Amino acid sequence: MSTLLKPAPATPESAASRETVLILDFGSQTAQLIARRVREAGVFSLLVPPTISPEEVKRLSPRGLIFSGGPASVYEPGAPRFDPALLKLGVPILGICYGMQITCQTLGLKVTRADHREFGRANIDLSDRRDLLSTLPERTIVWMSHGDQVFAEAAGGGAAPRAMDVLASTPTCPLAAVRLRAPDLTFYGVQFHPEVTHTPEGATIIQNFLYDVCGCQGTWRMSSYVDQAINDARARIGRDRVICGLSGGVDSSVVAGLLHKAVGEQLTCIFVDTGLLRKNERELVENTFRDHFHVDLRVVDASAKFLGDLAGISDPQEKRRRIGHRFIEVFQAACKADPKISHAKFLAQGTLYPDVIESGHGHAGTSAGIKLHHNVGGLPEDIGFELVEPLRELFKDEVRRLGDVLGLPERLIWRHPFPGPGLAVRVIGDVTREKLDILRECDQIVLQEIESAGLYRSTSQVFAVLLPVRSVGVMGDGRTYDNVVAVRAVVTEDFMSADWARLPHEVLARMSSRIINEVRGVNRVVYDISSKPPATIEWE
Repeated sequence: MSTLLKPAPATPESAASRETVLILDFGSQTAQLIARRVREAGVFSLLVPPTISPEEVKRLSPRGLIFSGGPASVYEPGAPRFDPALLKLGVPILGICYGMQITCQTLGLKVTRADHREFGRANIDLSDRRDLLSTLPERTIVWMSHGDQVFAEAAGGGAAPRAMDVLASTPTCPLAAVRLRAPDLTFYGVQFHPEVTHTPEGATIIQNFLYDVCGCQGTWRMSSYVDQAINDARARIGRDRVICGLSGGVDSSVVAGLLHKAVGEQLTCIFVDTGLLRKNERELVENTFRDHFHVDLRVVDASAKFLGDLAGISDPQEKRRRIGHRFIEVFQAACKADPKISHAKFLAQGTLYPDVIESGHGHAGTSAGIKLHHNVGGLPEDIGFELVEPLRELFKDEVRRLGDVLGLPERLIWRHPFPGPGLAVRVIGDVTREKLDILRECDQIVLQEIESAGLYRSTSQVFAVLLPVRSVGVMGDGRTYDNVVAVRAVVTEDFMSADWARLPHEVLARMSSRIINEVRGVNRVVYDISSKPPATIEWE
């Protein structure tokens, strides 16, 4: 039975034995950022659906609850809600944006469309700088993203049904931060997003909630996560065999390292040559994992099948879907052909939380679907394996820290990400062998110049993209009509948002000159200066 769309189950016993904060995910694109900020403050966090029962919350014994933002309006039919009994558990609650609105509405306050929407940076004035907002200046910058507001009156008019303190406001949002007081309730609501880096004092606000309101001590560390992940993997896999789809990137490599520690020889890694890889990628993976780590590694050349699946296909979602399906067929065929792994029950993947969110598979089931990821929304419904995804709740930087704790080599931990669908999503439009060969050469030049300039560690991801256009050029006094290549370089902490890298002009000049002179079929190079959002890091 496939566990494709289900997050790994929480472990109540381990969560209850340490400081834990539960984040109810109402479909926010930044819900995992909240969990990350909580972990950075030294408190263990779990993302849970908003439908979680009061009994389950009691069993997990959290020190606090955080209600995330979300894309819905609380007054819309079908908007995600929570059990009002959660407000009577005596557990402190912080509501962020939608989380503030849905809680205030549940308590009888008016929530409706605002006269003035707020998107982006805003200045807020603090009128109460105790507990949640302690140590903050009287005026600070926050990141707003809302079209609805809470009003200081009952839903049907008249006075507010609960005692409420206004903590902060903006000229167009009188209730930018509030405190609601009752014998059975400690609730703080903020209309802005403290979890994003665009709110400079956001980490302080979250720490104030954890330490001053919830009474946490901040004793959790990534090493604790490693120990628990290993124990969870052992308990789930038991004596069964697990195969790991190994790409050579940091995500699948960390999964392989984690599972090797957990179940040892029960793990077999399968590297699939899709024909969509970077130059010399197959040799690098074989040399690293088979010769140095002594992992049971199988290499399958399925390039003809992948390229056949992609023939004439230009829609990026369909590319990802076909690639995801073919991966599963290759894994199934590899197991069937090898008696040692023919009864493999589990398939391990390096799925990260950004993959889950962008594919629209968050805990609330209401996240906007940005694009399918071949390993999330691109897989067939019945894959023939149970999925093991120990990194599903982590960001890229957290995975790197986990890899460091596991003792993986630095060159592997800090390798730039490479998409699972490979160069298929960097050849814009239909995919052919000729286009892939051109792109491989361009991409290698881009990475060589980044490394030689000493910029590899200061950039997060750098690559070339082959565009579906041709341009007129002049070479050797003659006219050319050749391909255009875009260079993409970004810096980011978590890959949920990113800024374009300000590469030195001389580096860009060397890239352009080498690509045009060394790669036949290219006569123009452009540089992508789009941030995420509104763009994504990959072009498809």
